[in-house]
Amino acid sequence: MIRRFRTLPLRSRLALLVALAVAVAVAAVSVACWLLTGSQLRGELDTSLRNTGAPEGTVQQALIACRASRSEATDAPASGFAYIQIVGARGEHCVAPDSQPVKVQASDVAVAAGTRRDTLHDSVTDKGAAVRVRTTLVPLGPQWGTVAVSVSRPLAEIEASLNRLALLLTALAGIGVLGAGAAGLWVARTGLKPVDQLTETVEHVARTEDLTVRIPVEGEDEIARLSRSFNSMTAALASSRDRQAQLIADAGHELRTPLTSLRTNIELLARSEETGRAIPPADRTALMASVTAQMTELAALIGDLQELSRPDAVHPEPLKVVAMHEIAEAALERARLRGPELAFTADLAPWYVRAEPAALQRAVVNVLDNAVKFSPPGGTVEVALRGGELTVRDHGPGIPADELPHVFERFWRSPSARALPGSGLGLSIVARTVQQSGGEIVLVPAPGGGTRAVIRLPGAATPPPVRSVVPDE
Repeated sequence: MIRRFRTLPLRSRLALLVALAVAVAVAAVSVACWLLTGSQLRGELDTSLRNTGAPEGTVQQALIACRASRSEATDAPASGFAYIQIVGARGEHCVAPDSQPVKVQASDVAVAAGTRRDTLHDSVTDKGAAVRVRTTLVPLGPQWGTVAVSVSRPLAEIEASLNRLALLLTALAGIGVLGAGAAGLWVARTGLKPVDQLTETVEHVARTEDLTVRIPVEGEDEIARLSRSFNSMTAALASSRDRQAQLIADAGHELRTPLTSLRTNIELLARSEETGRAIPPADRTALMASVTAQMTELAALIGDLQELSRPDAVHPEPLKVVAMHEIAEAALERARLRGPELAFTADLAPWYVRAEPAALQRAVVNVLDNAVKFSPPGGTVEVALRGGELTVRDHGPGIPADELPHVFERFWRSPSARALPGSGLGLSIVARTVQQSGGEIVLVPAPGGGTRAVIRLPGAATPPPVRSVVPDE
């Protein structure tokens, strides 16, 4: 049953649950109402029996009938408001005219024997009709003495009222459950309408791969939050797909130039071999050097693309505590080899950060390579590391203010730098590496000309203590 219920649509389950909850509530209220009404009617009947006494003449007629040995009433139907009979100490009883004989209980005998003052209980007539009986002692004067008189009233009037009430409550409960089911279905349809819209949108996106679809958001409820989350997700997916498409397009554009040049040089070498016309040694040497340079540029470009294609949350190496001043010093040694005609000044204070050692070293090398690339012959590159801030300042032409916002974009290259080697990915990789380490990088114009690159990374001037592991004894 539960398994079949779980297979139903959500709106059907909600409607059934609402109807079930209303049915339980209505049933509980109906039963409570029925019990309370029955108790109230019985209380009123008991009060009526206590306040209604047997007429003295009727009791005397019953006594006369008893003395005449007519202890039972005739078969004529009772027409009185109550049934009256006299109970003897041995359980015998005399029925008043127009009354029905009622079965005598032990408590009635106790009242007749004088051990109890009165009693109130349920009983039945000889014909099986339920009655409510009150037996009490009634003094009739010196001639008759004190006798035990039972006054009974039929319970049929209460049962009839309760039966009518039960039918009424059952009808109202049925109408209430049906109304609750209909209301629950309407509420489910209305409440789940945004979910239907979300489902249709998701199916549309899955079918058409159209990530520009958005769900209208109204209110601040859970459905609105779900809609906002879905809109944010599709926007992020659309942005990611656009970046991916842009990366592929830019990569294809950047790869076309070295591949075309490489193909041309290789075709020249192949044609020389096929025709037997030797290329002059100097030209052949230059041609081979060009092929080598293009292969190196192509390999570097592919490496940069692999680095940028890696998700931000994935680290090829675990983060470690590294000495940034040592990384900067190693990067300076490589920069001196690439710019032997330049002068380098270094002021590196100890600073320890948590990062990927290889990625951080590559980032610092890229920043220094840019400084070497744009520095004039005989120029100076100033490097300093103080308080977690690494600055690299060159004395080149600088970067115009309108180009500064674009320097960290992929494949972006300044018009003045397009003739220089490079793919335009170096600073993008630097920014990504620094951000993954919790830092930031900015490029600003330097006073007096040139550019000043600033890398800020959180860390400390002293290395953290090494935890020693003591083996268990």
